[in-house]
Amino acid sequence: MQDIVSFLSAAIVAGTPLIFATLGEIITERAGNLNLGVEGMMLMGAVIGFMAGLNTGNPTIALVSAMAAGGFGGAIFAFLTVSLRANQVVSGLTLTIFGSGFSSLVGKKLVGQVTPDSIKAFFAPKDIPGLSNIPVLGDILFKHDMFVYIGYITAIILGIYLYNTSKGLNLRAVGENPAAADAASININLYKYIHIIIGGALCGLGGAYLSLVYVPAWQENVTSGRGWIAVALVIFAAWNPYKAMAGAYLFGGLDIIGFRIQNTSIQISQYLIDMLPYLVTIIILVVISLKKSRKNNAPKGLSIPYFREDR
Repeated sequence: MQDIVSFLSAAIVAGTPLIFATLGEIITERAGNLNLGVEGMMLMGAVIGFMAGLNTGNPTIALVSAMAAGGFGGAIFAFLTVSLRANQVVSGLTLTIFGSGFSSLVGKKLVGQVTPDSIKAFFAPKDIPGLSNIPVLGDILFKHDMFVYIGYITAIILGIYLYNTSKGLNLRAVGENPAAADAASININLYKYIHIIIGGALCGLGGAYLSLVYVPAWQENVTSGRGWIAVALVIFAAWNPYKAMAGAYLFGGLDIIGFRIQNTSIQISQYLIDMLPYLVTIIILVVISLKKSRKNNAPKGLSIPYFREDR
């Protein structure tokens, strides 16, 4: 039982960067824009956050810098796809390539550097009084670092925002039918810009978790394809922040299961283990595509550029 609890607790930690990236993409797609640049924005946030943390030793500055870097990537995407109405798929792929090159260039001199002790101490695991004493669940959910708790809170806040506020209703209207939302005097471009940038900032935060806490050191391509998994998780979660939490932690478990298997007598190829998260991603996408449910449908205005004069 203790081994199972330990594994589930580690899965929560491994899934934390995915929850930030997935939530960032959910809020972007809810605005009607398909951003495939999640991997690039995570890498930008990872390298800038790590560099800021290394130079200042201040965790707040590191996090704000990572969010700013991811938000900057989101702003680039918003300008291309909202203002210039460029193809969203091409723009997102270009952003991924740009973010990868940017992180390699900036991080060239950071390879081998480790997170400062002050930041390690700040993000050291801390028990939540009361909740951490709950049998089983306390050990799994409430004995982690602050980043994990921020992930919980962010998912809950985003869920409340989308489903229980007028602004969230406006955002969903923008993604579903921008022409109708425009007719209702909703500022389409403003909503798109704000939420795309916020989505990018959340992706940057997910990247910062990898370089500052999870690794914690700078290494080339620190995200290792997690941005692409986050894009698939959006579909798995049906654009729902609450379901995104379950999906992120599920894939977090798949990411670390190889390390656990190595400590057992089970003989299995490491290449198969490394392939497992991506294989499960494909299976889930196929299953969801076969289910004819309106709840699983993407926003109707997703990836379609909006031009008022076309109404």
